Amino acid sequence: MAQERFEKVYSQGFANITEIWVDRETGVNYMYHAAGQSGGLTPLLDREGKPVISPIVNR
Repeated sequence: MAQERFEKVYSQGFANITEIWVDRETGVNYMYHAAGQSGGLTPLLDREGKPVISPIVNR
């Protein structure tokens, strides 16, 4: 079975949801936030404005 490309590594909230997803191919972290019927996804940035990148682990 093929492995999913994105992995949810953090989640909080019920009505206002904040999640962090990691792209398993690039290691780039994304923040997803949803409130009510709207939501958005953006790369998670460090203090220098560069994307947060997690080490890629082969599973």
